[in-house]
Amino acid sequence: MKVNIRRVGIIGSFLLSLYIFIIYTNRSCTPRKSIPEGVADQELLKRKLERIEQTLNKLTKLTEVLGQKNFTNSILRNVDKEEEKIVMPKLYPNSVLFTKWGDGLTEQEQKEAEGLFQIYGYNAFLSNQLPLDRKLQDTRDSRCLAKKYPKDLPSLSVVLIYLDEALSVLQRALRSIIDRTPKNLLKEIIMVDDHSSNDNLKGDLDVYVKLLEQENPNLRIVRVRHSEQRGLAHARASGWRAATADVVAILDAHIEVHEMWAEPLLTQIKADRTVVVSPVFDKVSFDDLKVTTYHPSAHAFDWALWCMYESFTPEYYKLNDGSLPGKSPSVMGIMVADRKFLGEIGVVDEGMKVYGGENVELGIRVWTCGGSVEVVPCSKIAHIERAHKPYMPDLGPAMKRNALRVAEIWMDEYKHNVNLAWNIPFENHGIDIGDISERKKLRERLNCKPFKWYLDNVYPKLDPWDDLLAYGGMKNLDADMCLDQGPVPGHTPIAYNCYYYGPQFTYYRGTGELYIGGMKSHKYNDNRCLADTGTKETEPGLYNCKEAMQKGMGIYWDFTQGEELKNRQTKRCLEIINKKLIIQECTGQRWTIQHIIKPF
Repeated sequence: MKVNIRRVGIIGSFLLSLYIFIIYTNRSCTPRKSIPEGVADQELLKRKLERIEQTLNKLTKLTEVLGQKNFTNSILRNVDKEEEKIVMPKLYPNSVLFTKWGDGLTEQEQKEAEGLFQIYGYNAFLSNQLPLDRKLQDTRDSRCLAKKYPKDLPSLSVVLIYLDEALSVLQRALRSIIDRTPKNLLKEIIMVDDHSSNDNLKGDLDVYVKLLEQENPNLRIVRVRHSEQRGLAHARASGWRAATADVVAILDAHIEVHEMWAEPLLTQIKADRTVVVSPVFDKVSFDDLKVTTYHPSAHAFDWALWCMYESFTPEYYKLNDGSLPGKSPSVMGIMVADRKFLGEIGVVDEGMKVYGGENVELGIRVWTCGGSVEVVPCSKIAHIERAHKPYMPDLGPAMKRNALRVAEIWMDEYKHNVNLAWNIPFENHGIDIGDISERKKLRERLNCKPFKWYLDNVYPKLDPWDDLLAYGGMKNLDADMCLDQGPVPGHTPIAYNCYYYGPQFTYYRGTGELYIGGMKSHKYNDNRCLADTGTKETEPGLYNCKEAMQKGMGIYWDFTQGEELKNRQTKRCLEIINKKLIIQECTGQRWTIQHIIKPF
């Protein structure tokens, strides 16, 4: 039985106070002067004892009437109220870890939790207190429950990639895989350590793995340790090389698999060895580690090659069955594939550095080189969404470099869209993308389709930007100031000193549309168009293009490098007067844009 020491102490204090109250209320008020001294003392003591006895008898009868349970509960309710009044001070009011979690922690516990959070990017303090075999709610579509899967499914190797993972998180991943994967399917678990520095991922983890091996004598657990940090792509390739089963599942280590996670994936691969599949990831919040259901979505990306979720094709939703697999342009990072087929098409690009982009590269390669990618809704994995990654605080530089590498190998005439997304020059950008000769030979040997085929047939939602004429900062030569998107939110662009950064990114399309502040990667998103509102007002507007069109604004501009910027509809020009951006009758003010893509 767990004893609340503080509660016992409060009850004890209550009873002591009750005793003192009894003594106090039974004091004699008889004047001692009228009684001899010795007799008085005896008489007073006698009367006190009688009154104490009478009071205790009354209390006994009272508790018999109320019931001892009710009497005790009334005391405990008072104790609980006292406990509720105690509020521990927040040591880290600005930490995202404590936004909705952490009430009642002592100062020492808060320090420990915040320290672990800074290391791991999730609540390792709480993870250490949770059961390693905690139950997960079944979040699958109800139609999944009725599905039957073949008995002769391929064997499975599970690869876990990790770098400085919290021990309890890694243990929970292992436990869930062993407990929730049929023993006749799970051939081995391969643990790839990309040169972790945590001591408990050595001795303590060794002990735990040894225990798992004793409990599961038919399961092979393989340890792969990199002697130096080599990055996510290398780690995944190391895991694939160590695998021996028919199918390899390459997973992050901060996951917990749901029941029946493997069977739906293996069924798809059994039917088609060229399909690369992915489960649906439920979100495990980094702070309270609660699981939020995520509905099936395609795994997509923008021109900067950042990952994102996206809806499936309209044809998928016409089937009205959320348990069916859906085609996906890419994979989010967790992938399951026929081991030999993955080797035939080049596994992952080990020329990718640190983190990011390798999943998009795989998706493009699979689709263009004879395979396909699917998300399988009846397979669920709970995945911790970190607040920050372990590899480095800012993944931008690595991501940019990897994106340029993917573009140069796979994107043909569309490769410069990646440069546009990162706002870097088309040529001589100074970023080393490594040797790509072997990957280009792989593409040629596999006779892969062109990237335009991929855009047309696999990912038509991605805007090809093929009518873009110029981009960069747009400068008024007469005023020596640049076009700027101005306050956000807001609809009023401004003239500002040129610094050529995000709010001044300008894009001029062949249609005559002029976007300020960025350009969207997808056709379903709307850009912000520079507009002449068509009223007598002299200030230009900056509106979503579709909205501006509906309101009859002029969003199309005629422009020649070094000359005026004139609205086609109103025939008025964008100019700068007294450092203010206005629309007026043209006076011949001249504009230039930083980078020309096509002559116009």
